[in-house]
Amino acid sequence: MDVFCGIDWAEGHHDVALVDGTGKLLAKCRIGDDLDGYRLLLDLLAEHGDTAETPIPVAIETSRGLLVATLRQGPRRIYAVNPMAASRYRDRHGVSRKKSDPGDALVLANIIRTDAPMHRSLPADTDLAQAVAVLARAQQDAVWNRQQVANQLRSLLREYFPAMIEAFRDKPGTLTRPDARRILTVAPTPALAAKLPMWKLTAMLRRAGRRRSIEADAERIQQLFRQEAPRQLSLVEAAMGKQALALLLQLDAACQAVDDLAHATEEAFRSHPDAAIMLSFPGIGPQVGARILGEIGDDRSRFATAGGLKAYAGSAPITRASGKRRYVGRRFVKNNRLNHVGHLWAFASISGSAGADAHYRRRRAGGDWHMQALRHLFNRMLGQLHHCLLARAPFDEAIAFPSEPQAAATATA
Repeated sequence: MDVFCGIDWAEGHHDVALVDGTGKLLAKCRIGDDLDGYRLLLDLLAEHGDTAETPIPVAIETSRGLLVATLRQGPRRIYAVNPMAASRYRDRHGVSRKKSDPGDALVLANIIRTDAPMHRSLPADTDLAQAVAVLARAQQDAVWNRQQVANQLRSLLREYFPAMIEAFRDKPGTLTRPDARRILTVAPTPALAAKLPMWKLTAMLRRAGRRRSIEADAERIQQLFRQEAPRQLSLVEAAMGKQALALLLQLDAACQAVDDLAHATEEAFRSHPDAAIMLSFPGIGPQVGARILGEIGDDRSRFATAGGLKAYAGSAPITRASGKRRYVGRRFVKNNRLNHVGHLWAFASISGSAGADAHYRRRRAGGDWHMQALRHLFNRMLGQLHHCLLARAPFDEAIAFPSEPQAAATATA
């Protein structure tokens, strides 16, 4: 007898429902979000025929957490159903719009009973691939958090110390740079910055890791700090300086988190078997490669075709047709993290591959905007990556971007 399980997930407890192949409710219960609750769930599944050879599939509205990790230990198929999709199915069980947690668990169980082929089960990624995904996403979140804190600090400096912003405006990283943060720590106000001697500025630049143009840059910064400029009242300026130091502590922590997570991400990524293939592609470094691997995983059965991977990444266009109206445009429902890193990959590949550069310029000449051309290049590169991962072959420029005569000969052959 076929049995299906639905779990309505919550923070403190979870409602469970089991149905048979006809939709008849076999059992229901509420478990806690702890080890005893997980054991109760596994015992309930075992009572209804769950074995290592024939595990009962489970539908739940999340793909993360300890409950999902417990259920994934083995060949069990876990379906992470989007909550919005589950709410649409609820209307099939009644028109009164009633809602309850046990009822939602029953809806989830019936979703995989009737429409399992329409939903993707969680991929069977290896432990290392899942670890890379955790680190890559954490590093990306840390980068975004660092920029958010830097923006807050910049907004504050504009109100009382714009010379500090001007001193590092044209430098990569601006206020997140080690030398900028070191100088701001010592001189958080214009009054203190104007008193900095040349020897102290050069010493701070050296301690921050600078190796070239130290004296010239120190002289430029000193001149900026000593120029006449509008000033806040002395007490207000001092108060803003203390506020800047508080933000600077957050920025220092954010910068350290980015560096630590980047190192851990690169170390985990390079130990993965797919790393060598990914790094052979132009525009893919350890960080970009880790983010791509973290989002697509290493379960090669997850994307049967390159088209499925392109749709998942949002690089493939989508068609909406009704009657005489037909529209082809970009996708809005996609993996946003993969789509974001894909544009970084495409942009970097332009300078690393003559074929990618020619493809981008051809798209621009055909009328594409910059982002359209990048998306089209990402779409093509993603298809090549899908092929190389399946074939276990590195990137080959001659095959990926054949010359015009060779491409014409291949088309006529």
